[in-house]
Amino acid sequence: MSHDRHSELGIHPLSEGEPQQRQQMMKRARLVLVVVLILLAAGAARTIISRTANARALEAGTAERAKVFVRVTEARSSADGQTLALPGTLQGFVQSPISARSGGYLKRWYKDIGAEVKKGDLLAELDTPEIDQQLSQALAARQQAASSMELAKSSMARWEALRKKDAVSQQELDERRSAFAQASSNLAAADANVERLRQVEGFKRIVAPFSGIITRRNVDVGDLIDPGAGRSLFVLSQTDPLRVYVNVPQSYANLVKPGQQVTVTQSELRGRKFEGKVARTAGSIDPATRSMQIEVTLANADNALLPGAFVQVALPLKPSGTLLVAADTLMFRRDGSLVAAVDEQNKVQLKKVRLGRNFGLTVEVLEGLSGKEKLILNPSDSLSEGDQVEPILEQPAPAKKAAS
Repeated sequence: MSHDRHSELGIHPLSEGEPQQRQQMMKRARLVLVVVLILLAAGAARTIISRTANARALEAGTAERAKVFVRVTEARSSADGQTLALPGTLQGFVQSPISARSGGYLKRWYKDIGAEVKKGDLLAELDTPEIDQQLSQALAARQQAASSMELAKSSMARWEALRKKDAVSQQELDERRSAFAQASSNLAAADANVERLRQVEGFKRIVAPFSGIITRRNVDVGDLIDPGAGRSLFVLSQTDPLRVYVNVPQSYANLVKPGQQVTVTQSELRGRKFEGKVARTAGSIDPATRSMQIEVTLANADNALLPGAFVQVALPLKPSGTLLVAADTLMFRRDGSLVAAVDEQNKVQLKKVRLGRNFGLTVEVLEGLSGKEKLILNPSDSLSEGDQVEPILEQPAPAKKAAS
């Protein structure tokens, strides 16, 4: 069939390049298929790897969360000693109420509160008219007794002369001698009464029995002073040195000795420390308070400390050599006081301990520990013997510098 005929019928014969084009298309299709398969394989591999990694991470996380982490600390020796801080109240080394021995009216006073006085200084004077009259009466009675004694003496001398001449009996002479002895005794009694009234009258001058500071004045001019009422006119205190009485608990009593140096501080006097020493101890425990009283003497040359002030007394105690553990390592159960120690295999061991003194943040352990244990801080109530834990050693906090 000719070319024109084919054209009329709409039939176009194959060109020579069509088989090559078809082959190229098939190659491209296979290449696309391979690329798609590679991408699918990569996606599948990525999914498998991701799931495997997630499974491993989940397993590791589960194992990590299954671990019990605990903070541990170590027991330490009390070789450095302790400082015991106790409250106390300052007192004058000598503190005495000054009272009147004579009765009367206060004539005048010379020293008021805060005045520094020396021994023998005049503090006040009393007006004692009754005692003055009693003294005058006693002096008159003394004169009468002296006159009676002189008469008895002369009578005895005459009767002794008459007895030598045998003019009177021995009985009459003995009566004259007895009258003289009685008159002598009456004179001695009158002298004693006069001396007593003179001493009582001398008490109308109120003087300071020692050097110190007047801390209280309880009377004013015109007050009636009755020596039997027990009313004090002044209170006199010696402020240098001072003394402090402190009650030391029974658990520390054996560590406090006379001569031991102490430090006294007062909150109102910031930055100042006063050195004193233990003067004496009671040497016994008060059964009512279970404490021992000690006396601390304290120099106060500049009168910076005032009697009656509240102070803190720091007692440095000698080391006892026992172990100290943190107070938050203790467990109190039915068996008594326990601590949770961690062994080399990180397993819990519950150890029973016998406690000594409580220092607040630390507690003294007398028995139950060797000093090499790692103790769990804040152990939970559910902690049991043999539990597996992961210890984290608690590092001691750095010491803070004192503020300048």
